[in-house]
Amino acid sequence: MMKRVLGLTIAGLLTALAPVAGELGLPVSSAYAAEEEAPKQKTRRVPSISESTYKKLSEVQELIDAKDMQGARSTVKGMLERTKRMNGNEIGQVYNMLGFVEFSLENYPAAIKAYEQVIGQGEDISEGLEVGTLYTLAQLSFVENQYDDALKYMRIWLGKANNPGPDPHIFMGQVYYQMKDYPDAVEQIEKGIKIAQDRGTAVKENWWALLNYLYFEQENWPKVLEILEILVQEFPKREYWIRLAGILGQQGDEKGQVHAMEAAYHLGFLDRERDLMSLAGLLMQESVPYRAAEVMKEGIADGKIEETAKNLQSYGQALQLSQEVERAIPVFQSAAKLSDDGKIDDRLSQLYLEDDQFSNCVTAAESAINKGGLRRVQQTYVVKGMCQFNLDRLTAARNSFVSCRNESRRDEDSTNERVCQQWITYIDNEAKRREALEAAI
Repeated sequence: MMKRVLGLTIAGLLTALAPVAGELGLPVSSAYAAEEEAPKQKTRRVPSISESTYKKLSEVQELIDAKDMQGARSTVKGMLERTKRMNGNEIGQVYNMLGFVEFSLENYPAAIKAYEQVIGQGEDISEGLEVGTLYTLAQLSFVENQYDDALKYMRIWLGKANNPGPDPHIFMGQVYYQMKDYPDAVEQIEKGIKIAQDRGTAVKENWWALLNYLYFEQENWPKVLEILEILVQEFPKREYWIRLAGILGQQGDEKGQVHAMEAAYHLGFLDRERDLMSLAGLLMQESVPYRAAEVMKEGIADGKIEETAKNLQSYGQALQLSQEVERAIPVFQSAAKLSDDGKIDDRLSQLYLEDDQFSNCVTAAESAINKGGLRRVQQTYVVKGMCQFNLDRLTAARNSFVSCRNESRRDEDSTNERVCQQWITYIDNEAKRREALEAAI
């Protein structure tokens, strides 16, 4: 943000420096041409400029227009060696020229010293030159991190300026921001915004953005949300929508967070994987798994969501919760191939059991157990045993439930130990029943 602010400040200096030529009635260079018409100042009786001084200043201006800043500097400094012959107005004009030259050469400390000499001429320079130089000094002081001086000059400027607009207050807000004086920064930025609104002129995006940041630093969340809503409406960008959603979530407004993310999605601002996966996760939390699945499906199809094991697992879970088991299975199959542990194979075995694909269920369960990394492997043995039982493979099923019981005892998992023992008992009784039936035939 501050790089942008500094850039605007430097650019603004070129406008503030326009009195260099304007005060003399000299030709205005391209740098000055961007200046808007300044407010009319009261007339101050100042000493006149002699013809010889005027000619020399004209030569300096021609060198400036020709971009010969070194030549301009040399000529101006030569004039300063003969200041005893000049009145206060002439001295002010010469130092004004020197200030602009030093600024153009990016020698800001020297430019500040030159402009201080301009102000030092007091009543001998015109109000227009004095006011313009004060503004320039404020901005140069800011660039040089001399924040107290920047504020000092701006306060003097405000006392002399004719009907100032919003920009000076925005500038002062930026100075206070650099000083980490956030309350005074807020006061100045809000004052500048109000002046712009009262005059029916546009409030710039970076003004709102800075004010939003200042309120964020003060943890004034209602104001942060208020300004973010303005930003997303008047300057819709991804960063503002994401920030709005984040603050809404932080404040516990989950529905508002989802609505903000959905709005950003429909506006085409969610074009990054993490944005789309965040939206899908929020939709899952709000019990809208089908919508979450559609977001991920579209993201994968567009190449915005990478087909990793983790992303595919999330997609498959959304489909499963949407009761789209047939669609979920191939997604989990792809995810399982990319996974190094058995967690996705474990989920896949459960889906196969639910869909009566018992043979595939056994294969997936075995893959899960072999890969490892399961939180409770005994539960995987339960699913495997149930699928084997449904395939009428009683001995294999009993072995799976015995493994389940052993793992449960190791983990002190009494619930699964009891379940697995019940299955073992049931299978043993079923085997005896079948033996008795065969013996009776």
